[in-house]
Amino acid sequence: MSDYQQLLLNFERLGLNHMQAHFPAFMDQVNQKETTLTAALLEMTEKEIGFQDQQKTDRVIHRARFPKLKTFDAFDFDFQPGLNRMEILDLKHLGFMAHSENIVFIGSPGVGKTHLATALGVEACRQGKRTLFINCHELLLRLRTAYDKGTLERVLRRYARYELLIIDEIGYLPIERQEADLIFQLLNMRYEKRSTIFTTNIALSGWGELFKSPETAAAILDRIVHHAKIYKITGRSYRLKRDPSA
Repeated sequence: MSDYQQLLLNFERLGLNHMQAHFPAFMDQVNQKETTLTAALLEMTEKEIGFQDQQKTDRVIHRARFPKLKTFDAFDFDFQPGLNRMEILDLKHLGFMAHSENIVFIGSPGVGKTHLATALGVEACRQGKRTLFINCHELLLRLRTAYDKGTLERVLRRYARYELLIIDEIGYLPIERQEADLIFQLLNMRYEKRSTIFTTNIALSGWGELFKSPETAAAILDRIVHHAKIYKITGRSYRLKRDPSA
C-alpha cells in the first residue's frame, strides 16, 4: 500500500471523512503550486471542523423531535403585524435561556405559535442546547404511564434536564386533575433552572377551567409567568391565507 493510500485510510479510521473526500483535490492544487501545503491543510481542517459541527447540530435537531423544521426566515411577520418583529427575532440570541425565563405563545389555531416555538428550538439546537419538542397530550400520556409504572420520578428528572423544553398545543384537549398535578411537578422541577416554551390556544385566565383545578392552575401559572415573556398573536390563520375559501 502506498503512503497516499495509507493516508486516505488513516483519514477514514480517524473519522475525518470530509478531509478524506477532498484531500485528492487539495493535493492537486499543491502539486500544481496553486496553493501551499500549509494553506491546503488549513482549509481542509477548517472544512472538516465545519462538517463535524454541522453533523453535531443535525444530531441535536434530530433528537429534539420537531414534527417539522421551521425557521424565522420562513415566518411571515407581515401577516401578523401585531407581533414586534425585532423583539421576536431578538429571542434568537437565547438571552431568555441564560436567565431561565419561559416563553408563552398564545393565539387561535393557525396563527404561527408552533412555527415560532419550533424556530426558537432550532436556534437553541444550533447553539448546542439540549432541546425537546413535545405535544402536551403526548407529554401527559408519558407522565401518566410513568406514574402507573412507578417510574414517575425518573421520567420527571429526564424531562427536567432538558435545557429547553417546548410543550406544544396546551388546551386542545381537556386536562384532568391528576394530569395537572403531574404537569405541576415537572414545571416545579424546572422552575428557575431551565426555560420552557409553551404554545396554547387558551388565554391564561382560562387555565383554571382547562386544568379542572383552579388551585393547581394557579400554582402552574405562578411557575410559568414569574419569569416569562408572553406573546399574544391575534392575527389571522396562515391556513386561511393559503386557502382563502376555507
